[in-house]
Amino acid sequence: MRILVTGGAGFIGSAVCRHLVRDTDHSVVNLDKLTYAANLASVEMVAGDPRYAFVRADICDAPAMAEVFRQHDPDAVLHLAAESHVDRSIEGPSAFIETNVVGTSVLLEAARRHFETLDGERRERFRFVHVSTDEVYGSLGPDGLFTETTAYDPSSPYSASKAASDHVAIAWHRTYGLPVIVSNCSNNYGPHHFPEKLIPLMILNALEMKALPVYGDGSNVRDWLYVEDHARALVTILERGRPGEKYNVGGRNERTNLQVVERICDILDRIAPADRSRRELITFVTDRPGHDHRYAIDAGKLEGELGWTARESFESGIEKTVAWYLDNRRWWEPIRSGAYRGERLGLKARA
Repeated sequence: MRILVTGGAGFIGSAVCRHLVRDTDHSVVNLDKLTYAANLASVEMVAGDPRYAFVRADICDAPAMAEVFRQHDPDAVLHLAAESHVDRSIEGPSAFIETNVVGTSVLLEAARRHFETLDGERRERFRFVHVSTDEVYGSLGPDGLFTETTAYDPSSPYSASKAASDHVAIAWHRTYGLPVIVSNCSNNYGPHHFPEKLIPLMILNALEMKALPVYGDGSNVRDWLYVEDHARALVTILERGRPGEKYNVGGRNERTNLQVVERICDILDRIAPADRSRRELITFVTDRPGHDHRYAIDAGKLEGELGWTARESFESGIEKTVAWYLDNRRWWEPIRSGAYRGERLGLKARA
């Protein structure tokens, strides 16, 4: 298939592009606006492949989306383009509504018009996979797991915008018959992760012996999913998933934020020793507004129906991740010196 991947220069999207080119026979059209968190260096290892193409465009631009579908004639869409950082959504929610809700509706309309031109086998196999987050479900108590039938209860502008886009995507399936599938994933981590997020920020701060700010008391729990496992899951959903269905993607690796940071410190102390333990750099800071206490995914439907399983445990995945950042300064040093220097975001709304 020729697969249109939106947001393919971002963290998860670039992992999907790399997986498709390296591990499958599919072709890839990488569509990305190239906002601050996108980085074409994340796909440079596959960019020269004849099965890869790149288009710079904004999913909110309807004429541009129509032209992409006309020119590239995709057999499927993996929609990952989104504003994704909770703290940034607190400071400036409008961009999240524009990209995540309006942009998704524009893309769905372009896909619907394209789908209506298809017939036969191409029409039968066309899929639109809308990639979302477990944050749409809100906060769990100490027990239980999110399932595909858990009611939505978003807490932040980011999660609200993703919840809205999920509903829009399903509506296009129910109203227009577009073969949409929705996936909701737990927290991703791994190589090529923009360093505003917890794990890469902690790795780079600890490497540079800077403070490691942990929200609240560090007891908030997340289920961690290695990004390459997620990429495989999304292609599995595209190839085998049923239109109109939702699939939760999780790694079954729950950790508190404090446990995550302490593990990063211990790995770095072992492979890049400093003059003191990096755990001494941990600093507890005022909690984030609307900070959900716990997320945990039940991926049983994906595992049982489609045969996907995560290959990486948190222990194996975090070792690989820390090692990647140590070995790839060329990727992250320009970011730390320019686009994002590690400052805290989301303390208050912009005037």
